[in-house]
Amino acid sequence: MGSPHGGPRAKAWGRLGLVQRRRLHPLVRFRGLLGPDAAAARQSIVALALSTLTSLAAGATLGAITGTLERLPGLLVLVPASIGMRGNIFGALGSRLSTSIHTGTFGLSRRVDTVVGQNVVASGVLTLVTAVALAVLAKIVAVALGLPGTISVLDLVVISILGALLSSGVVLAFSLALASGSVRYGWDLDNVNAPLVASVGDVVGLPSLWLASLVVGLGLVTGVVGLAFVVLTVVALVVGLRSPLTLLVRILRESIPILCLAGLVSIVAGIAIEKRLATFSALPALLVLLPGHLSTAGALGGVLANRLSSKIHLGVVQVSALPGREARTDIVFVVVLAVPVFALNAAVAHVAAGLIGVASPGLADLVAASLMGGLMAVGVSVLIAYYGTVAAVRLGLDPDTYGVPMVSSSIDLAGAFSLILAIVALGIV
Repeated sequence: MGSPHGGPRAKAWGRLGLVQRRRLHPLVRFRGLLGPDAAAARQSIVALALSTLTSLAAGATLGAITGTLERLPGLLVLVPASIGMRGNIFGALGSRLSTSIHTGTFGLSRRVDTVVGQNVVASGVLTLVTAVALAVLAKIVAVALGLPGTISVLDLVVISILGALLSSGVVLAFSLALASGSVRYGWDLDNVNAPLVASVGDVVGLPSLWLASLVVGLGLVTGVVGLAFVVLTVVALVVGLRSPLTLLVRILRESIPILCLAGLVSIVAGIAIEKRLATFSALPALLVLLPGHLSTAGALGGVLANRLSSKIHLGVVQVSALPGREARTDIVFVVVLAVPVFALNAAVAHVAAGLIGVASPGLADLVAASLMGGLMAVGVSVLIAYYGTVAAVRLGLDPDTYGVPMVSSSIDLAGAFSLILAIVALGIV
């Protein structure tokens, strides 16, 4: 006689009970949307919530240095791209470190020839190269827009490099600590890397640029320092590209084009926002919402890009024209996360607007605009994250290097337009 607990009838009743429990508990089905591990959802939500709060701090800092921006025409063109570049460089670094954790090659060491050592050196060289490139691009754009009295390109180089070095030291230390903590405490770095690194970059980026701007205005001294920085950057790039360390060379060759393109897109996004400033100025709470809106959309796309990249390296996700089951699970995971986080963005913006005494369209309208615009932006970020990762793999490039910069720079542009479209569609202004 079979066991009363293990026979076919008992198993059938067990399956029926499971089906009934799933029907009786919608929460079970909802948690299923978040993937097999609810801890991943908790990690991402906490990271994104912190990103929202730090975006508000970044916006407050920007308001506090308005006098400096007015004193140094052309600096404002540099600010969004410079801050975003920290997230691009170190978000990609975190993505590569996450893959090394998953594949068992991660380990902190002072040796330059290790995986971590080559990534750190590459991030330092990329910091210098992109700082110079952004300064030149900012000058070109400012002149093209006819901005009067723009500071010299060497002044911009000094501000860009000093600001980048000051902020990059903090963000690098945070990125390595985050990776080490992920190993020690069992976090999935893919779930927290993009939002947390971007938020730290936001917080330290603006104060660093302000401190760097204090050096400008010293006449010949500033010019000499600027030229010295350019020479240092060229030397660092040449030495890096001629290095026998193959991973270092690969990271530099693959990163420089996409990072420069990302910087250019961020500068164009800044111009687009400035031209539509009147739309936001009518209700300043919308301006308070904007940084968190862009940061959240980019961070969600970064989470997806990081997860897909790691799973492609591990062979869990296959490269295909249409997302497979595992990729679709990650996409749904990101979209479901977007709803509470964009609602939180709106609530924080509404409260902040009240605290600083500026007009708001009301909490309900602000939440509606944030959700509508946010979901449109996330839709764009999902497409870019998935097909950008697929394109990188098919071209023989490292998707870890391309995912975060592609998503964050594109969302700077698409995110601003999505929020404006939502505001107009809802008749808020």
